[in-house]
Amino acid sequence: MTIEFGMLGEIQAHVGGTAVDLGPVRQRCVLAALLTDVNRAVPVDGLLGRVWGAHISPGARSTLYSYLSRLRQALGAAADASSSGAAIERRPGGYVLLTDPDLVDLHLFRDLVGRARAAEDESAAALFERALGLWRGEPFATLDTPWCNSLRASLLEERHACLLDRNDVLLRHGRHAALLSELASCLDGHALDERLAAQYMLALYRSGRTADALRCFDRIRHALAEELGSDPGPELRRRHQQVLTNDPAIRVPSDAPAPSPAAGAVPTSVPASGIASSRDRTVPRQLPSSGLFVGRGAEVAELDKALGTTGRADGSAAVCAVSGSGGVGKTSLAVHWAHRAMGRFPDGQLYVDLRGFTPSGEPLTSATAVRGFLDALGVDPGSIPADQQALTGLYRTLVADRRMLVVLDNARDVDQVTDLLPGGAGCAVLVTSRRRLTGLAVTHGAHLLPLDVLSPYESRNLFGRHLGEERLAADPAAVTAVLEHCAGLPLAISVAGARAAVGSGLTLAALAEELQARPERLDALDAGDLSTNVRAVCRVSYRSLTDRAAEALRLLGAAGPAPEIGLAAAAALLGEPPAAARVTLRELETVHLVQQPAPGRYGMHDLIRLYAAERAAEDQPRESRERALRRLTDFYLHTGYACDLILSPFEHHVLELEPALDGVTLVEPPADQAAVMSWFRAEHAGLVAAQRVAHLHRWDRLVWQLARVVDGFLWRQGRLHEHLALWRTGLAAAERLGEGTARAWAHRRLAHACARVGHHDRAVHHADLALAAAQEAADVTEQARIHDVIAWSWARQGDDREALAHVRHTLRLQRQGADPLAQANALNAVGWYEARLGEYGQALAHCEEGLEIHRRHGFRDGEACTLDSLGFIAHAAGRHDEALAHYERARVLFHDLGNLYEEANTLANLGDVHLALGRTDRARDQWRRAADLFRVQHRTEEAGRLEDKSAATTDRPRGRTPSPPAGPDHTTQPP
Repeated sequence: MTIEFGMLGEIQAHVGGTAVDLGPVRQRCVLAALLTDVNRAVPVDGLLGRVWGAHISPGARSTLYSYLSRLRQALGAAADASSSGAAIERRPGGYVLLTDPDLVDLHLFRDLVGRARAAEDESAAALFERALGLWRGEPFATLDTPWCNSLRASLLEERHACLLDRNDVLLRHGRHAALLSELASCLDGHALDERLAAQYMLALYRSGRTADALRCFDRIRHALAEELGSDPGPELRRRHQQVLTNDPAIRVPSDAPAPSPAAGAVPTSVPASGIASSRDRTVPRQLPSSGLFVGRGAEVAELDKALGTTGRADGSAAVCAVSGSGGVGKTSLAVHWAHRAMGRFPDGQLYVDLRGFTPSGEPLTSATAVRGFLDALGVDPGSIPADQQALTGLYRTLVADRRMLVVLDNARDVDQVTDLLPGGAGCAVLVTSRRRLTGLAVTHGAHLLPLDVLSPYESRNLFGRHLGEERLAADPAAVTAVLEHCAGLPLAISVAGARAAVGSGLTLAALAEELQARPERLDALDAGDLSTNVRAVCRVSYRSLTDRAAEALRLLGAAGPAPEIGLAAAAALLGEPPAAARVTLRELETVHLVQQPAPGRYGMHDLIRLYAAERAAEDQPRESRERALRRLTDFYLHTGYACDLILSPFEHHVLELEPALDGVTLVEPPADQAAVMSWFRAEHAGLVAAQRVAHLHRWDRLVWQLARVVDGFLWRQGRLHEHLALWRTGLAAAERLGEGTARAWAHRRLAHACARVGHHDRAVHHADLALAAAQEAADVTEQARIHDVIAWSWARQGDDREALAHVRHTLRLQRQGADPLAQANALNAVGWYEARLGEYGQALAHCEEGLEIHRRHGFRDGEACTLDSLGFIAHAAGRHDEALAHYERARVLFHDLGNLYEEANTLANLGDVHLALGRTDRARDQWRRAADLFRVQHRTEEAGRLEDKSAATTDRPRGRTPSPPAGPDHTTQPP
């Protein structure tokens, strides 16, 4: 046995019919790069260029060595099982793969073609056929680098030239009948090839179809004029003249074999029309195997409803178009339903793969598809017309009175489908496509069925079909991780399941770890051929896009893993007005590369995003990528800042922003605080991602300014760990900037975030550094805000006296300034800590003064915080009804403003007041709602305290007042 290598299709290696595991797609690309120059050394830099293209990452060289090592191991293991091995060796000039060239199909193909061209016709025909028989599809179609793409195009040209040479040999010996169908199909994909057209004309003429041969000449003449502005060359003109004049030189040779019946022809007598009579009709059963199928109950029911009865009241065929992204399971659903509904279509089922989105080959023309249907329906091949209109008419005539299902799989667009739609009401048509075929709904009333990813339950079910329930139950954590990375895409789940099931020793934990690494995830989701390769499936959709839409996809991939992006932000990324961006995104949406989960919001499947990021790294110039990301960052910064000023209208929140780049269309901020919070909820993932992008590019001023912009939202939402991460990144940027005010801000906010999660020592440390930076910058108001943070940290440690001293210092400093809202905040803070220490008279006076200022300036956030303080004072003084009124008003304000952190605190306080009033059930209800919010905010200690309190509470007489509560983690406003 020998090791044989395949390049004319997927990259493969076999020993005695057993496949060798060649690893992920880039590793196979390394093998292809060596096989192309078999027995010759390829320099390391040459290998890097072939495998990674122009954008070679810093770690590419070490990854290359790793791939070479794994390939050596794989080939070494294969050599142990063979008598003729292959080896990869390091030479002074680089790396070389040593093997017999005839064991590599590419080199064998070239050798056979060379020998055929030098041989006599009888031997040449056999050699050409043997050479063409080596091809399994598009050469190394899963690989996508400039070198691979260039070599692929060159090899396809070599194959086409071989095909033409073979045709000439066969035609010289009168084999035109055997070639006729193949020539027609080939010409569909090479409409401007004059040599091929001349061969087809000759085959048509010798088949007695002179008129069709002349029509063929007219078609290519018009095509050449329109596409190239030229006339047919001398050889094609000569063939045209020969057909016109019945030139004896092109007659059938005397030694030509007699034509044999075509495969699929009706064996009984057939009328001259070529159409079988009703009693002789063929009943085609063309459906492929349905394969693995799970779930999709709602979609199957929808197909039952759309196609359950053939035809419609207006006498036309019922049509349903299933659309979705590559790998989402459109074909699987269509074929499963078709088998399930077979009894409804007693006259048969026609099926064709239109190859609209196929990794290898061109889309099938409708004429070729109709010819295939006519063959299946028993029409004599010699009676099939060449004219497109006549073809379609014959097809529709044959199925007009039949009850048949026509499955048009993998359609590229509406035009490819239209000629394949039957005219009568007896048929039903099921179309699948990556495009949303809205035109079919407009022109033919088609029912449109978009297909989404599988649910978590369906995903696990499909995974279990590959591996068995026992194996899933043995490692549930790994199963969860694998399915999370597959994100509900059936193709990805099936590839992962197949890889884990082949007995290669790949554990689920190892597979989950392999999928964890984002850059290599698409490599892991590759089962070794075009139809089971997530990257190849994505590439087909990508190649179908216009240049502008393809660039948009790349830039969306480069923007990072935010789950959604708004239209205005996407427009900034693309550098065009929102109206133009909507048109570009609509093209991506049409082929299901993006979705619109809500109007004006665009999302992308995780695996498609990974592919888009790869394409951005390969195909988008670095300067262009960076400028697009800077536009997006500018959009988020400027828009977020305008919104933050509505949330926190303090003088110290004013920022000096650099002008946004050209191409950024800024939008008006929402009108009020509630609308602003809604905007932040929708965009906060994009804002955080923008800060990450700015950090990676060392745009330090933007990094810390974005932290300030997002700060208030995260504070109000209680996203404690996000808040910490935000300011750790912001602090690093501020330190690099070296500006005192920026450093003071960053240390102060990080101190407050640390205090909130209970890191008291770190909070004090950052507060001290913030105070030093503020003093260095002579910023008195910033020093005041820092004392507020120090007070809050001391209060978290239970030292309210120390906290009160600091907030009184804050109030003294704020009274020296001109910011009334900052003074009102300080008044509320002083009143709060005074109440905690039992100084209720002073506390009430300070809080009421602060409340009046907040209300006068319409600052509802500050009003809510101060009302919460007044509720606490009233409760502690035994005025429970007054406390309820203050707390309930504060809760409503917090809820309306989206301030979940403080809403949770106020709910806990309301429970205490209801308990004091003897309303145990109401108290428990408020504590339960508060605990739920605490848990969402990861405040598990507070949630536990409330649940313990609720469990320990018994009904008590009304009016019995408990001791004043210790109080929640209360603060007025992000200082």
